[in-house]
Amino acid sequence: MPATPSAASPAPAPAAAVDGERIPVRVLGGPTVLIEYGGLRFLTDPTFDDPGDYPSPSGRTLTKTAPPRTSAAELGPVDVVLLSHDQHADNLDHSGRALLAATPRTLTTPAAAKRLGGATEPLTPWQSVDLDRPDGGTVTVTAAPALHGPEGSEPLVGEVTGFLLTSADLPGVYVSGDNASLELVQEIADRYGPVDTAVLFAGAPRLRVLDDALLVLDGRGAATAARLLAARRVIPAHCDSWAHFTETREHVVAAFAEAGLTDRLQLD
Repeated sequence: MPATPSAASPAPAPAAAVDGERIPVRVLGGPTVLIEYGGLRFLTDPTFDDPGDYPSPSGRTLTKTAPPRTSAAELGPVDVVLLSHDQHADNLDHSGRALLAATPRTLTTPAAAKRLGGATEPLTPWQSVDLDRPDGGTVTVTAAPALHGPEGSEPLVGEVTGFLLTSADLPGVYVSGDNASLELVQEIADRYGPVDTAVLFAGAPRLRVLDDALLVLDGRGAATAARLLAARRVIPAHCDSWAHFTETREHVVAAFAEAGLTDRLQLD
């Protein structure tokens, strides 16, 4: 599955979705989402451990509260992992790291690629890589900018990325990763909108040292992002299975109802 990295220029709007068309997207728990696109199987931020604690060098402990809905063994082959970042256990746990070793390629941030090595490949914001489809076409994966907290928090929280999937005959997909910036969502919408399918990480985690600022979108922020992107379909992720999330999927549902966007949510 050869690839050709390039600096992406603004892309034309993805092809309009045919009424009722579905690109299969399945949330497996936390930030882990399986996306089948152009005959390829993409997996975001793999977290397949059972519940447990994850102490960090900073002294903060993250607690996983629920097992994945599908085990790594049951998942089947994965062509590409889209890894928003590696430095937090709620985005890459022990089983997730083992899965990377068995996956042909992983696209992630330059910092994560340097730490992880192996088949990981770095993408800087707006850089693209072309992947061969089994049917002879091409899927383009573009790194979308993301900010894992307020402006200036990067030295503390580290580098993160989102992703855009586009192909000539398919509607586009946006994966936010751990992003808290609606300004960056607007920039993505300006370049690639409307986005047909948006996988939006939420859960509203906060960090006391950052004055309890959001590290990832809350429900209202996700609804605003959906509107900015003009997304036809929104799949909420990263809003269950971890104790440090201050909102659940029910908060996302309520926020979309308040915004009049319930019809855009895919919850199963």
